[in-house]
Amino acid sequence: MPSVELDENREHRIKTEIIVDAEDKEERAMGWYDYLDDTLNFPFLANWTKKSRKTPSSPQTKKVEVLGMAPDDECLKDMVVEVVYPDGKDEDVFTAKLSEIEAIDTDDETLEALADWQYWLARGYKF
Repeated sequence: MPSVELDENREHRIKTEIIVDAEDKEERAMGWYDYLDDTLNFPFLANWTKKSRKTPSSPQTKKVEVLGMAPDDECLKDMVVEVVYPDGKDEDVFTAKLSEIEAIDTDDETLEALADWQYWLARGYKF
């Protein structure tokens, strides 16, 4: 059962801009990848709430800088971004699920694209 109500505007954007002409899982994943890579304005600051299977009741939240999408072959099952701690070095880059990222003070286009991804997940859609 979806955890959010149907949003006709978002549904239209997803069907006509993101997964348009996608015939299988990989094409849907690449549609999302291309949309997010083109629409998210990197870098931006975010809170990364890392969910752990060991302690699901107490997730850890850390401030990070989102640098960009992970390589496309890493995004065939879930959308993943590369992040670094604000005071970290370039070699201290981690990957994080985009679903665990909440932008801090970024532009409307980035916020809308992140909300589109969260909506997709909350509706229970799959690649």
